[in-house]
Amino acid sequence: MPGFVDKPQPVHVPGLVHVHTGKVRDLYRTETGDLVLVATDRVSAYDWVLATEIPDKGRILTRLSLWWFDQLADLVPGHVISTEPPPGAPEAWAGRVMVCRALSMIPVEAVARGYLTGSGLAEYERDRTVCGLALPPGLVDGSELPAPIFTPATKAPVGEHDENVSYEEVARQVGPETAARLRQATLALYSRARDIARDRGIILADTKFEFGMAQDAGPDGPLILADEVLTPDSSRFWRKAEWEPGRPQKPYDKQLIRDWLSSPAAGWDRTGDAPPPALPEHIVARTRARYAEAYQLLTGIPWT
Repeated sequence: MPGFVDKPQPVHVPGLVHVHTGKVRDLYRTETGDLVLVATDRVSAYDWVLATEIPDKGRILTRLSLWWFDQLADLVPGHVISTEPPPGAPEAWAGRVMVCRALSMIPVEAVARGYLTGSGLAEYERDRTVCGLALPPGLVDGSELPAPIFTPATKAPVGEHDENVSYEEVARQVGPETAARLRQATLALYSRARDIARDRGIILADTKFEFGMAQDAGPDGPLILADEVLTPDSSRFWRKAEWEPGRPQKPYDKQLIRDWLSSPAAGWDRTGDAPPPALPEHIVARTRARYAEAYQLLTGIPWT
């Protein structure tokens, strides 16, 4: 199974227990049970976490997530308690840390789509549906949908793909009431974020959220927004001024990396067992610039 080209070792910090090493984030638990999310500069593509990192990526993702948590707090509260690194943490963690409430996580990727692209486009071209939802004829790559839709997916381990599922399957897994609340919250958050981004010259094509509940709240407890929020890693952002349905759009994400890895210049066979090669400096620099530009356009704050 593909995974890390070179899996990093967890950092030892007194009072923290390492819980998980993800594609981008490392997860630790404090002695009081809170969770510490540390956003690294790692980047993944084609089911591999690459050996080459993108400088500042983790800090950009963290700062952007925190900004979005503030914009959305009146709709769904977030799980962040603090952004201070725990005592004894390495200096490299500065600006990368979110100390969060431990939640009972809902095992669903809550995806909202406002535009047709990606796996949704592939299903639409085959069946005229997305996650079983019928859509009108005549849509093309990049078309704005008549209204945003909730298209959930299962959560996949590192190296595996999330799998789109129907709303009915989500209701079967988590119960009809929780499924309905997930759909309502996801579409409300997406609609707010879409409007904010559009006013700043960015189209939010789609995004995914993760939700949990307080561990002592029971199944009817309020939803809490978790993990990262509305970053280039969890969302498709397009330049509004360059949006043109009927062709692939220019995204604010790691598409530059995917394009290079699939080009003759990389000399890499995606179908083989060999890991992808190191990224050249110009691809690293251009990818970092894309992340920084998205942050600046959305927040109005220059990245430094």
